[in-house]
Amino acid sequence: MAGILYLVGTPIGNLGDISSRALETLSSVDFIAAEDTRVTLKLLNRFEIKKPLICYFEHNRAEMGEKLLSRLMAGESCALVTDAGMPAISDPGEDIVRQCALHGITVCAIPGPSACVTALAMSGLPTQRFCFEGFLSTTNKSRREHLEQLVGEKRTMIFYEAPHKLMRTLSDFLEYFGDRQIALCREMTKIHEEVLRLSLSAAIEHFSATPPKGEFVLVVQGAPDEEPQQLSEEDALALVERYRGEGLSLKEACKKAAGETGFSKNELYSMALEK
Repeated sequence: MAGILYLVGTPIGNLGDISSRALETLSSVDFIAAEDTRVTLKLLNRFEIKKPLICYFEHNRAEMGEKLLSRLMAGESCALVTDAGMPAISDPGEDIVRQCALHGITVCAIPGPSACVTALAMSGLPTQRFCFEGFLSTTNKSRREHLEQLVGEKRTMIFYEAPHKLMRTLSDFLEYFGDRQIALCREMTKIHEEVLRLSLSAAIEHFSATPPKGEFVLVVQGAPDEEPQQLSEEDALALVERYRGEGLSLKEACKKAAGETGFSKNELYSMALEK
């Protein structure tokens, strides 16, 4: 019988944020697959947990993924963790989850802190609809294509960025998106937690004077709604007449045409009565 892969969320800064269920799972599995065993060992030592560790990260995921899968199919249970947050999100863990799904191995999530959702909640920007974009590519062509695809994105956008790449990313945002609002979140849940809510131009000015430190989550305002094109009075009234010809009353026709003409329904109604 195959084992179980547990996706265990770990603190993004403050160790006090780990859940009792996460600790129980880490204590009960046969082994732990960690992004960086040194980082995970500090967490385990803090809670006096002793378990075999293997290293599973971006550059060895093909080789170690096969070994991990073999052990799961042999009946062992494994806890997959990253250095911080939920595994398999912008993380090579998505590969092993996919392999488990293909081989019928049970995957169980132990929810925990998430840097992207935490930053979104603190951003002050709309949270009803959002998209997570992870890290931008450092390759010019891929980076340009990624940003071009997002120019018209109306949802709030979330990115991760390293401090030494921040200025380039902010400059690219300003070039492609215009001077939108951005929340820059760093050191979340730690003593020096900071959230800066600025325009992109103000953020560039700030970090030109104050070199960025720490890993950042960037929450960027989505594209504004386009203003309806303002038609001429003649064309606007022609549209009202067309809707009236479809059986709508004058008020209903004016209301329907308002969103397509740039005129308010009251303006259209008055113009139609005058005509």
